[in-house]
Amino acid sequence: MAVTVQGQQVTFSPPPGAAALVGDFTDWRKRPPLPVQPGQPLTLTLPRGAWVEYAWLDASGTAFADPDNAQKSLNPWWPYPRAVEVGRYAHHGLWTQPDATRKGAAHRLTWEGTVFPGTRRAVVYTPHGHDVTRPTPVYYVQDGVAFYRTGKLGEVMDRAVEAGLASGAVLVFVEPGDRSHEYYLNGRYLDFLQREVFPRVEGEHAAVSERGLWGASLGGLISLYLGSRHPELFQRVVSHSGAFIARPGAVDAEGTIDTTTAGEWLREQLEVAPPRHLRVSLDTGVLEWLTAPNRRMAASLANLGVAHQYREYASGHNWVTWREALPEAFLYMQGQ
Repeated sequence: MAVTVQGQQVTFSPPPGAAALVGDFTDWRKRPPLPVQPGQPLTLTLPRGAWVEYAWLDASGTAFADPDNAQKSLNPWWPYPRAVEVGRYAHHGLWTQPDATRKGAAHRLTWEGTVFPGTRRAVVYTPHGHDVTRPTPVYYVQDGVAFYRTGKLGEVMDRAVEAGLASGAVLVFVEPGDRSHEYYLNGRYLDFLQREVFPRVEGEHAAVSERGLWGASLGGLISLYLGSRHPELFQRVVSHSGAFIARPGAVDAEGTIDTTTAGEWLREQLEVAPPRHLRVSLDTGVLEWLTAPNRRMAASLANLGVAHQYREYASGHNWVTWREALPEAFLYMQGQ
């Protein structure tokens, strides 16, 4: 057996060639890997009900998939993560019921960027029976392809609306170019939205009642950053595992944006100028390096009197966590 589970004790048996173990429990490469010896299993204590993703490293540090575990994840970045459930990972009721019979409509947009170079793309997803003249909330969703295809946010809306749990909204799935550059506290991203995205959506596809921003990780960071600073434009923000360890201009020794040691600049800014115009949904996994910053952000919003919800999921910084969080985030924003 590749992995065995007894209560909260999870035992990983190294396959041939394995020198170390990484996963959600090491924040992948952000903390040192766990060394293993041939034929000697490694046992970890992990949260009950958790979904845990992991991979083996060979002696050169190259990651590879567990050959004895066929359980893949929703990970779109790497092919090697495998998963184990510590008991049973809970799924929201909207995911367990049948697919909606009345679905929304997808409208695909493509244009050449001016604020940021390159071909830009977005999918405008309108709810079933959408009346373009009726004022409707519009959410601009960062990492658009991932939220549309992997997260299936449009499907969440269809199910919630058909079940009578929520009202519909217009979801604009905006695909980034260089997400690390565009999303890391970059004010030019607002220029991009205002000059290139809003004009292609508003009027033709939607009459806006309120605008929201929606994103995960760096997408959650830019969403709360812009939403908090522009009450004239945005009234709602959804952030999954927001990358709230960030500071303008902060890079590590290799010149990469700093999401581990930069401090929590945005939270400090919000404590000086509370964004009480916003309705905010925050959530995070409990097996990731951003758990504590998200907890502190939620605590600050509570202390500041900002309307919000905060939820945690027994999983890591990945699409299993975010997909599971989508129903409650949508219901908080659009629930009847």
